[in-house]
Parts: sequence; C-alpha cells; structure tokens
Amino acid sequence: MRGKWCLTPFLLTPFLLLVAGAALAQTSPLQVTAAPAAGGGTVYSVPVQTLLVFTLLTFLPAVLLMMTSFTRIIIVLSLLRMALGTQTTPPNQVLIGLALFLTLFVMGPTFDRVHDSAYVPFRDNKLGFEQALAAGGAPLKEFMLKHTRAADLELFARMARLEEKGQTVAEPAQLPLRVVIPAFVTSELKTAFQIGFMVFIPFLIIDMVVASVLMSMGMMMLSPVLIALPFKLMLFVLADGWNLLIGSLVASFQI
Repeated sequence: MRGKWCLTPFLLTPFLLLVAGAALAQTSPLQVTAAPAAGGGTVYSVPVQTLLVFTLLTFLPAVLLMMTSFTRIIIVLSLLRMALGTQTTPPNQVLIGLALFLTLFVMGPTFDRVHDSAYVPFRDNKLGFEQALAAGGAPLKEFMLKHTRAADLELFARMARLEEKGQTVAEPAQLPLRVVIPAFVTSELKTAFQIGFMVFIPFLIIDMVVASVLMSMGMMMLSPVLIALPFKLMLFVLADGWNLLIGSLVASFQI
C-alpha cells in the first residue's frame, strides 16, 4: 500500500500539467495566434511579432558590417595606423567608434529613406511586417548596387547560376540580395586596399629615407621604425592628415 501511495503523485503530475496549461491558455493575454489579413497577408499576435523583431536584431551587426560603408572605413583607418607605425594608437575602440559615426554620417540619407518608406508605414499599420522588410531593404540594395563593380556582380551572378534556374535578370536591381551583398563586400575590400596603398606611399618613403641615412652613418643598432615615427607623425599633422583622409573617405561614397 505504501508503494501505491508513493506512486500516486507521479501519476497525477501529467493530469495536473494538462489542467494548468489549459487554464493558462484561457487566462493568458499573450496568446500566440496568426490570422489572415484583409490584403491577403498574415497578421501575427504581439508575442510572435516581438520574437521576430528580436530575431532580426541579432542580424544587426552583420547588416552594419556587410551592407554599409563601415567595411571600407574601418579597413582604411586600420591601414593608416599600420602606415604610421603606431601599434595601438589610436586604440581599436577609437577607430571603431570613429568608423561607426562616419558610417552613420555616410548612410544618413539611406537610413532616412528606410525610415520614411518602411518604419513609418509599418508604425501606422499601413504595411505588414513582410512588406515593411521589403520596403526597407530597397534603399540599402540601391546603395550597395551604386558602389559595386559590374565585374563583381557578374562573378557572383555566374556562381549563383541564376540563368540555369530560370531567373532572368535584365538589370542589376533584379539581382537577389544573396548575390548583391557578397559582390558589394568584395568591391569594398578592393576599394579600401586601393585607398590604403595611396596612404602608405608617403610614410614608406620616410621609412626608406631614414633607413638609408642610418645605414650610411653606420648606426645599425638604432631601429629605423623608432626614428622614423616622429617624422611620420609630424608629416601627418602638418598636412592635416585626418581632415584629408576623412574628407576623401566620405567623398568616395558620394560619386
């Protein structure tokens, strides 16, 4: 008898869970539901919309890195630090912060279009969630296509085999994002390295001159990098290098 009484709570546990679940489903205000919309779409309940929003927020760093001007700016700033010969100055936090605010400055008009064409209609219940995503992605896609080389687009379109799958592309705007994004990133990397090459040239000349002078004087024990560093800093400051570099970076996105 004692064994039967000991097993009774375990036998009643599933029944109690079913009763409690039914009671919570009837009393909870946050129910996961989906209903057909008037225009043929689907209207999800608040918990589902919240889950979708938080899921999309996890892709925000990838969107910032791969679909904006951030890649070109941070690479050029990093190459500038290497050309100066300063290992940790400016620190990574400063470079990333500067690149982030320059990205917001460059992408300001595009983000304004996303706000006006996607967020405001979605807030006013004029667009559904999927329609707002499509409307918000159009300005970003236009920005990427504007700064992507035709050769890179052709490369990824050929690797995607769009023609073999029956997708006819008459113009670049019809390409899917899975083709546009890697092509844009590839173009940004090439452009950043080209700008970095131009940044390296004057500092490389200073390094060569300092190394030649030290060798001619027989000072083999002195580090040419250490001796050339103050001259490179002086040249960069006297030429107003930050103004020139940042101005050139911003101007490169306004073609």
